[in-house]
Amino acid sequence: MAKSIPSPLYEKIPQKNTLHRALDLTIFFLLLSLLAYRLLSLKNNGLSWLVAFLCESWFTFLWVLNLSSKWNPVSYKTYPERLLQCHRVDELPPVDMFVTTADPILEPPIITVNTVLSLLAVDYPANKLSCYVSDDGASPLTFYALLEASKFAKLWVPFCKKYGIQTRAPFRYFSSELVSSHDNSMDFLKEYRKIKEGYQELGRKIEDAALKSMPYELSTAEFVAFSNVERRNHRTIIKVILENKESSSDGLPHLVYVSREKHPKHPHHYKAGAMNVLTRVSGAMTNAPFMLNVDCDMYANNPQIFHHAMCLLLGSKSEQDCGFVQSPQMFYDVVKDDPLGNQMVVLFKYVGSGIAGLQGPLYSGTGCFHRRKVIYGSWPDGRMEIKGKNGKLTDERLEKTFGNSKEFTKTAARILSGLSGISDCPYDLSNRVEAAYQIASCSYEYGTSWGTKIGWLYGTTTEDILTGMRIHARGWKSTYCWPDPPAFLGCAPSDGPAALTQQKRWATGLLEVLFSKNSPPIATFTAKLQFRQCLAYMWIISWGLRPIPELCYLALPAYCIMAGSHFLPKVHEPAVLIPISLFVSYKFHTLFEYYGAGFSIRACLNNLMMGRIITVTSWLFGFLSVILKLLGLLETVFEVTKKDLYTTPGEGSDKDSGRFTFDGSLIFVPATTLLLVHLMALVTALLGLFDHVGIESRIGEIICSVWVVLCFSPFLKGLFGKGKYGIPTSTICKSAALALLFLACTITVRK
Repeated sequence: MAKSIPSPLYEKIPQKNTLHRALDLTIFFLLLSLLAYRLLSLKNNGLSWLVAFLCESWFTFLWVLNLSSKWNPVSYKTYPERLLQCHRVDELPPVDMFVTTADPILEPPIITVNTVLSLLAVDYPANKLSCYVSDDGASPLTFYALLEASKFAKLWVPFCKKYGIQTRAPFRYFSSELVSSHDNSMDFLKEYRKIKEGYQELGRKIEDAALKSMPYELSTAEFVAFSNVERRNHRTIIKVILENKESSSDGLPHLVYVSREKHPKHPHHYKAGAMNVLTRVSGAMTNAPFMLNVDCDMYANNPQIFHHAMCLLLGSKSEQDCGFVQSPQMFYDVVKDDPLGNQMVVLFKYVGSGIAGLQGPLYSGTGCFHRRKVIYGSWPDGRMEIKGKNGKLTDERLEKTFGNSKEFTKTAARILSGLSGISDCPYDLSNRVEAAYQIASCSYEYGTSWGTKIGWLYGTTTEDILTGMRIHARGWKSTYCWPDPPAFLGCAPSDGPAALTQQKRWATGLLEVLFSKNSPPIATFTAKLQFRQCLAYMWIISWGLRPIPELCYLALPAYCIMAGSHFLPKVHEPAVLIPISLFVSYKFHTLFEYYGAGFSIRACLNNLMMGRIITVTSWLFGFLSVILKLLGLLETVFEVTKKDLYTTPGEGSDKDSGRFTFDGSLIFVPATTLLLVHLMALVTALLGLFDHVGIESRIGEIICSVWVVLCFSPFLKGLFGKGKYGIPTSTICKSAALALLFLACTITVRK
């Protein structure tokens, strides 16, 4: 009898996109036609024509990058039900889970608690899981919240697994209607009420603790380590909160609190530094071959996500095909029509799926399963940069690369040799804390390869992009994991300042990658980063370079109106059909993408609008930050995004939800200035000021100016708004001064 061939754990499915490709090529052809027309008529036109040509050349280059990135989309279908047919439960590999938080004010502990509880309750053997929480704020409140949450977990986790609860973040489960697949028996309802009361009590304790200046006795054994602690100057604090001593698959996973040592004289490298400490601490304590990292607000939405990820990690024909598994970053409590343009579903659906068809999706910093040996610098062919001259892992090379902790280098050698875990299993987790303290110190990394060749790489505020790119540059591929329901859900920025701050950090970090020795072109020529994967990285990294050409292009209509020039063909010229066709085609293309992703026309318009706003605010300030850094005048700072916890799914549906808000930050000045400039231009056009020709000769520029005003309609409303919905008077004054300066320069050029 022939031996049956085991069914594959996943399928890689090419997606048909004939219409999408046709639209992409149409826009590309129109862009080339416009450039050709500009070039042929450049001698007969002035400065505005040249500026338009340069900007449109940049837009064409971006479209080529976009076209290459999206050309070969694929999707992955996983079969978690087949996993246990190929692997016994006790054969499933261990996973170390990392949760990172940095500020108990911007990231309330109740958010972190819900993420941790959702991870502790996933459908995976508990003795195969360990959860490490990094608290870069060294907050006793965060530790207290986790301590109380560990008590609640003893009720919550068994309840979820007993009744097959799908939503395993308590705040989401209890905020929704009680619609259950169970028969709502008396036993279930009784347990439900008990668990709900337990969670409400947990929330009250954390809330009360946050309101009190000293909610716990720092002299007690649990909290004595937090006495006299300063956020940026403190010793290492490691606490084992939960330990599965019986190694029971039905118990609770390990839960460990980690706050690495910090000192003002030692750089801590923001999130990348925290991730490297978690990697080392977990390596010394549990040393799982796989690691999952999530932000503190990204709870496990799909309890089967570990099975889905293992289908990809274990089901690959070659390990090279799956260096890491990335889940798209998605959000809960989304406001209708995405008014702040931060849902990113369309980005992941089209660009993300396209990049997945190349060398694999980019690492986006959260919701990602890693092979530990890949993070340790391993290449797909098994070679390691740290080998000695004889090709073996020598103690000397291990120490030089990983540091001088013998306990940790032993575990690293096991991982790099294809083994995992701790050599003296079974082991007492608490007894390994002492070794973990040494490798969490702020001076441990000096003279090692941490942050340069191994671990999360330093030198940028977007450590995820840089680290993922270096993994691809070693020849590894990555895969997408997009199950239904989504793997992880987080909270998106809920107001204007938070959304723009996040985008500024991204733009800053991406440009730091571009101007570093690890930029994608260098990785393509000197390593194994594939050419089209390089183009995909360049498309993402170009976010930080877009503000200058886009700001110039957005200002052109107003300049032409006030300077008496033009940058568009005259209405009676046949060439005017080129920009008109391009505008219509691009807007239809965008609508087509958003409709395909299940969004409304209003959501599409909101994202188009926010795209312009983000470019001339967040990305512009990110660009300026990097320029000042390159000049040695400023150091970039990792700015933590404010997290909000909605209590009910409908809470985001009130009339002010998603409404654009402002503060006194300078980040709002460029967009306000641009709006005022266009309003002045439209007034001069209507009143005929400085004009010796009729309006009809520049009707194209006037229409474009009106379009720009519409794109910045949140700022137009902000001019007349009050409170946080209004632009501060100081910002309006600064913007008005800059707008008048622009007008004066335009008049000077006109003369």
